[in-house]
Amino acid sequence: MKDKMKIKRRDFVKHSTLATGAVVMSPLFQKTNGFNYSVDDTIKISLIGCGGRGSGAAAQALLTKQNVKLVAMADAFRDNLDESLEEILKEVAADRIDVPEERKYVGFDAYLKAIPHCDVVILATPPGFRPIHFAEAIAKDKHVFMEKPLATDGPGVRKILETAKEANRKRLNVIVGLQRHYQQKYLEMMDRIHRGKIGAILSAQVYWNSDGVWVRERKPGQTEMEYQMRNWYYFNWLCGDHIVEQHIHNIDIANWALQNYPVKAQGMGGREVRKDIDHGEIFDHHYVEFQFADGCMMNSQCRHIKNCWSSVNEIIIGTKGSADFGAGILKNHKGRIIYQHDSKNDANPYQVEHDVLFDAIARGEYKFSDTENGAKSTLTAILGRMATYSGRMITWDEAINSEASIMPTKFAWDANPPVMPDKNGYYSIPIPGESKAV
Repeated sequence: MKDKMKIKRRDFVKHSTLATGAVVMSPLFQKTNGFNYSVDDTIKISLIGCGGRGSGAAAQALLTKQNVKLVAMADAFRDNLDESLEEILKEVAADRIDVPEERKYVGFDAYLKAIPHCDVVILATPPGFRPIHFAEAIAKDKHVFMEKPLATDGPGVRKILETAKEANRKRLNVIVGLQRHYQQKYLEMMDRIHRGKIGAILSAQVYWNSDGVWVRERKPGQTEMEYQMRNWYYFNWLCGDHIVEQHIHNIDIANWALQNYPVKAQGMGGREVRKDIDHGEIFDHHYVEFQFADGCMMNSQCRHIKNCWSSVNEIIIGTKGSADFGAGILKNHKGRIIYQHDSKNDANPYQVEHDVLFDAIARGEYKFSDTENGAKSTLTAILGRMATYSGRMITWDEAINSEASIMPTKFAWDANPPVMPDKNGYYSIPIPGESKAV
């Protein structure tokens, strides 16, 4: 995160392929009146979720060319908030930050207190909270940058899609942190794929195979709710499993290339090495076959196991050739390169997504409506998790219509989360063939 924050900001270069690159970019590009931003031309930001990604997103927003100021912060934990502010101040001029003590909010309801102060909300909490936070931001007429994924279950995705309709009605800009949609390499290659340079698409191979992420041990005196919130990556109501939280990036690229979403999926997964008491309930590997209505297949791999083959990439196979996004190459089936992207002068896409958002807001333009694609790519990943957990073929309709909410009924430090440990501190793990998915 720090490396990304330190990349020098480049001036935003407007370019026509950006609009066509995002899957659900709004066609309404005209100026409009009635935007809720400050009379002194300062665009005020509230940060909801003060972890590493939230700190990075806030810094990138403050590094745009516009007159942007951070005015409120909210997090479940005060130490997260304080550390975040310290990190942001290392990257951004102090005159762009005005967060006095009275606008530092802590707890489950902190978002309700921070949102009214701003014009733009950055939502970067664990994704289980995204549906309720997004709904509140749009209800209060705020533009939104929100990190992926957008939910952890079917009911959460439906709530996001309902809120998206209201955001569109109010002409509020929303950008989702699937930053490849704002990355020059992906835009250039996707444009050529959609113009038929590799022929009709037959299949996609997508990967997020890596060593895994951090683990946070239980501390003395923590309630179960606090422990799970601190170690959020390992609990589905908060994270969605790594197929949802992380692998969504690669899955989304296949959806973008195919310009559609799968109709069903089946797969397998489990826990081979990540079995300790601090590893919660999620799997350490998933393999999913997603099938689209036209018969195209997406083969999806994600793995968190050390000392194995690692790859974070997307490969699209067509009737005339293939596209390797990691290498930035399109080639025909004889191996001849037909396009190779040179990324050395490309802007940082994490920065670009903020540059274009704040440029649109400053101009009074309604230009970005990423939510529907963000929600449907989130559901694609959830569909994959349902398939691997259950061992069944799961349809898109089953996933989107599922009433199986995995969220708590009460948010409080003394409340029980949806999953609880046994007497030895271990959690129930999904068993393919036995566990229900929807």
